Amino acid sequence: MAQQLGENTKVTMDLKTIGIIIGFTISLASMYFVMQADIAKAMEEPKPTISKTEWELKDELIRNTIMETQEDVEMILEKLDKLDERIYEIQKNK
Repeated sequence: MAQQLGENTKVTMDLKTIGIIIGFTISLASMYFVMQADIAKAMEEPKPTISKTEWELKDELIRNTIMETQEDVEMILEKLDKLDERIYEIQKNK
């Protein structure tokens, strides 16, 4: 048998439960307002800028790294070719 809720329905809670509900509501509201304040502050702060000199230095560093890597790859390919020739010679002599 289902009970219906209406004007005459009585709800009883002890003080501990009421205190927990009030504390949770206050905590939730304070977190919301603190978060809104942090968002407003973040929107007002200027965006970090990268200077032209910093951009050029980083670009040069990246380009140099790529060139060094390319040289290493070419050296590895040369060694690989030599190893292939040696393996071919060994198999040919068997």
